[in-house]
Amino acid sequence: MKITISLSALFLLFTANVFSQTLADLKLKTKEIPKGYTANDGQICVTPQACNFYTDIETYSNIVGVVKSKQIQSFKNRADSGSIMYFEFEHVFKGDRFLQGLLWGKAGQPTDERPEEYLAKGKFLIIWSFRPDSPVKEKSETKIEAILQ
Repeated sequence: MKITISLSALFLLFTANVFSQTLADLKLKTKEIPKGYTANDGQICVTPQACNFYTDIETYSNIVGVVKSKQIQSFKNRADSGSIMYFEFEHVFKGDRFLQGLLWGKAGQPTDERPEEYLAKGKFLIIWSFRPDSPVKEKSETKIEAILQ
């Protein structure tokens, strides 16, 4: 009986934690930004498709769902620059196929010309508009995957 109660409490704690996340929890904090990078205002996208999606997300709401909130972080150093776009939807994100086509075209996956990657988990969508070997992207991906597991 005690084991059942303990497992139930653990499950409730886990599910409450996943659903109580906010965009602020997902964003890189100042101390998490890799050395040599500076935070920048605005959008710095590798390709225009990602930034257009961020800017005009409301246009796509009938396809991807209604956005509750969105935020962006942009970073650069001498050799690398890009943006991380964070979206929280009112309901589960439902636009995987659309987003893949928008970001990558016929390739259906990241390419050298269109390297953006994304993670959709429940109500959250994160798009990384960086080159694949970017330390900022790697740091952010590791953090977000740990939080949204």
